[in-house]
Amino acid sequence: MDARTLTDPIPLAQALMRRPSITPDEQGALDVAEAALQALGFRVRRLKFGLVDNLYARLGTAQPNFCFAGHVDVVPPGTGWASDPFAAEIRGGLLYGRGATDMKTAIAAMITATEDFLAKHGKPNGSISFLLTCDEEGPAVDGTKAVLAALTAQGEKLDHCIVGEPTSEERVGDVIKNGRRGSINVVITMDGKQGHVAYPHRAVNPVTALVETAAALNARKLDDGAPGFDPSNLEITTIDVGNAAHNVIAQRATAKLNIRFNTHHSGESLFNWIKGTAEAAAARHGAKVSFSISSQAAPFYTAPGAFTDLVSAAVEESFGVAPILATTGGTSDARYIKDHCPVVELGLRNETAHMVDEHCAVEDVRTLSRCYEAVLRRYFAR
Repeated sequence: MDARTLTDPIPLAQALMRRPSITPDEQGALDVAEAALQALGFRVRRLKFGLVDNLYARLGTAQPNFCFAGHVDVVPPGTGWASDPFAAEIRGGLLYGRGATDMKTAIAAMITATEDFLAKHGKPNGSISFLLTCDEEGPAVDGTKAVLAALTAQGEKLDHCIVGEPTSEERVGDVIKNGRRGSINVVITMDGKQGHVAYPHRAVNPVTALVETAAALNARKLDDGAPGFDPSNLEITTIDVGNAAHNVIAQRATAKLNIRFNTHHSGESLFNWIKGTAEAAAARHGAKVSFSISSQAAPFYTAPGAFTDLVSAAVEESFGVAPILATTGGTSDARYIKDHCPVVELGLRNETAHMVDEHCAVEDVRTLSRCYEAVLRRYFAR
């Protein structure tokens, strides 16, 4: 298909970006997406959980159900922008604004790709759906996770899914994420008994127990990697005592740590190991220990196969680059979708995501739309 005949995703991307949808307030961004999808014949539903508004739209009733998923929420813009972060200005062939890469442009590309597919091929032998949330950049509890639970209870089934997260590195299309590591943040608090350093038998030093715990956690090799994944890694990010005196044994010491883990582990198994290690050290030194988990995300992995081959072929057709499959980077809502269907992530370059003056190349968005259309064409031609 001649690229010049395709629907331009840029006006829709700008309309989405001009809504200041900082988590969890969608500020009308979902209204923009809803109007565009309804114009294509989608049946649109809004599902609100807590403060989070979400959208699920479906065209067709038959299986397979191919889903485009993403988020309209963005992180706060910060200061120092060269232009209004919500003006969606184009300068020198670049589109500037919050959401330019992460990931309102991808949502626009998905919608216009669907429009082009329908115009050329008509309604698919199956269904196309969209799952959009305004909670991905925040706690991610009342967004995709809650929507999928509700849809499953109603008998809705997804067969395959693409999430439009910015996955590309040096050039658009060079990386498809077929997995992401899990992540767990834990805070360990050791409580002892304050006292004079000259009389340690009258005190309980929580620092001793905490340092021993940290050393034991650091000493363990978690694994040698898993299929598609690098080895899991634990990083202790801070140890805090807040003791200004040299001659006082502190009453409390805390440590924060993060583990990025592959499919050999779960957040629960890792936390239980941390808990057992710290409790043993606390008991040896007469301290008391408590814990909190500040965040936790499960890993996901879609094994290379027919679906990843299909998406890779569409990328090579559209961008002229053979993509690699990778599992690096942070977390995404794909960790929830993987419990329902095979899922991969494919989007623009992630170089300026969350930065001041976030931007992307206009032509990259247009090519991404052509790529998504190629995915639909190949998927429903099977």
